[in-house]
Amino acid sequence: MDIHPIKTEIDYKNSLHEVEQLWGAAEGTSDGDKLDILLTLIEAYEAIHYPIAPPDPIEAIKFRMEQSGLTRKDLEPFIGSRGRVSEIFSKKRDLSLNMIRKLHHDLHIPLESLIN
Repeated sequence: MDIHPIKTEIDYKNSLHEVEQLWGAAEGTSDGDKLDILLTLIEAYEAIHYPIAPPDPIEAIKFRMEQSGLTRKDLEPFIGSRGRVSEIFSKKRDLSLNMIRKLHHDLHIPLESLIN
């Protein structure tokens, strides 16, 4: 098994290619072990070189609304009046701590997404 740290973009691309070749290898085999190690190395490299930022709070709310079939009116218990909901969506007003708590607790929107 010839595995080394992923230090460059070329190493990264070669590792991705090797993962494609090993994909589906049985667990507990040498190919399966090599696949596990390569995936761990790739994940570490991507975390440093291709970090994924949490979504914009408004986009996170819109996503949850779409998932749950909610309308802006349905957000009033969490955000406030119709005008307040409009201000939040147009980014004229930031979410308050109380709004964030309600949205997280009741709609299960991750805190990381709401406090960005």
